[in-house]
Amino acid sequence: MRPPPLPWTEDGAEHPRRKLVAAALRLFAAKGFEGASTREIAQAAGANLSAIRYYFGDKAGLYRAAFVEPLGERPPGRCAEIDPSMPLMQGLRAFFGEFLAPLRQGEAVRLVMKLHFREMIEPTGAWEEAIEAEIKPQHEAMVRLLVRGFGLDEPDADLQRLSFALVGMAVHYYVGQDVVNAIAPELLDTPQAIELLADRLAHYAAAMIEAEGRRRKRAKKGP
Repeated sequence: MRPPPLPWTEDGAEHPRRKLVAAALRLFAAKGFEGASTREIAQAAGANLSAIRYYFGDKAGLYRAAFVEPLGERPPGRCAEIDPSMPLMQGLRAFFGEFLAPLRQGEAVRLVMKLHFREMIEPTGAWEEAIEAEIKPQHEAMVRLLVRGFGLDEPDADLQRLSFALVGMAVHYYVGQDVVNAIAPELLDTPQAIELLADRLAHYAAAMIEAEGRRRKRAKKGP
């Protein structure tokens, strides 16, 4: 049995496994899966090639670790356990708080996003796995909150549109991190700033949900 992942914290920064993941993240983001060799990754991490086999099984296992682990124990989207019976604002705060928490990892998150973009251009299958393991659960968590909030039995097309719009507000702070840092770096520069951002997004989301509720009422009344 291979050793389990370590929490992505400063405490484990010098652990050989963590150093391998960090080196792999930098090199895979720069060169892609095919372009980065296990030999240069091991060299950059100050490790032996055998350590990759010990910790990850093979190059593909190391790539998948670099693809998700630097985002922390709960990558964005892993919000499936949020209780849909929560009051709406409480649920929205919990959702955005969990979704944005990995941004506290700073440079590691920027490199993971770069790696994700490269994966879309040079696919290895990791993106499809991410959709199933992370993106779908994240979307479904938001949908559950909205279904209950609107008193529906199941989501309709407009609720799906609204869910994508709400989650998209948070996604932008990942995919557009370089843009945010160039224009308004204070929005992401401290854990407190990220916590405040999550709270603000919850309020923006509540306003959008309220507007959609009014639209639905008007549609029921007809012209």
